[in-house]
This record gives sequence, structure tokens and C-alpha cells, in this order.
Amino acid sequence: EGQLKGARRVTIAGTYAYILCDAGLVVVDLDNPLKPSIVAKIGAPELNEPRAVAVQFRYAFVVDRDGLKVLDVTHLDRPRVVAGAGLKLEDARNITVSRTYGYIAAGKQGLVIVDLEQPEHPRVEQIFNANGELRDTNDIKIGMVSSSQFGLVADGRFGFKVVQLFSPQTSAGFYGFSPRP
Repeated sequence: EGQLKGARRVTIAGTYAYILCDAGLVVVDLDNPLKPSIVAKIGAPELNEPRAVAVQFRYAFVVDRDGLKVLDVTHLDRPRVVAGAGLKLEDARNITVSRTYGYIAAGKQGLVIVDLEQPEHPRVEQIFNANGELRDTNDIKIGMVSSSQFGLVADGRFGFKVVQLFSPQTSAGFYGFSPRP
């Protein structure tokens, strides 16, 4: 449909597709996949050219031209922007969420790790650029091996990087639900 022109990313939450496109964030009901229907849209000025969305529990985390924005998705078909819940970031490109942390691929800043334990009050935990080796960070995915967590990072300038976020050797409290990266 015309409202989905320029579609660039899709995230599935339950029976809904959260589609980022020229119109902003468009929510499509897929309960009847042969007859999908648009049920909600959030565009400008709330979302400014959204680039990525990650959904976890009752919240969606969107990165756009302004930075990070938090949406309440308690009702998946009626997301709403949480006023005042966000962070200004110069070049946020993608986000993945793991437990109580958000990992934002932030272009020349590298990797911005955000504490999301209180989703309506996100805060920057740390900014990591691997001593200048992450300068064009486009994407990050999270993976676990044994008791260690890794960030798989796509950097346009320096290629593919593997970043160890925590391990038994580096994190004294790694046994908990969400060890500090």
C-alpha cells in the first residue's frame, strides 16, 4: 500500500508487523495473513525518519534521526510514544535489546550501550568504540556462548568485529539475569 512506501525494516511482535517506512512506524495486523490490515501509524514529529525498532515485553525501542525513543506497546495494535523517554544520539542506525540493555549501532560513536532496566527512563551505560576501531557502526546482534555474551558488530569502515560483552573472567556478577557489559 501507499502507506508502506519506502519500507526498510520489519519487526514481528505477536501477530503484528512493525514496519518502518517513509510514513514512520506502521503497525500491520497479521492475524489473518491473507488479509493484512494497517491498524496504527506513528510518524513525524514523534518519530523522525525511524531506522530500527526492537520490541521486548511491553516496550518498543526505536532509533531515528534524533536518537532513541521508547514506545509503550502494552497494546500491540496501539503503540504510543512515552513522553520524555529517550536519548539524543547523533547517528543511531540500529538497535538490539538483550535483557536490560539496549545495544545501539551509533555510526562514528561506535556502540552505545543503554541501560533499559527502567524502560521509561533509559540512560547511557557506556559508549564503546574499541579504541577507534568502530567508526562507522551500522548493526549489532547479540550472541551467547557458554557463560559469555558477544556483540557481533558490522562496521562500514573496519568490517565485522566480535566484541565480548561479558564473561566469567571479566564480570564478577555474570551469574545474574543481566550482568553489566
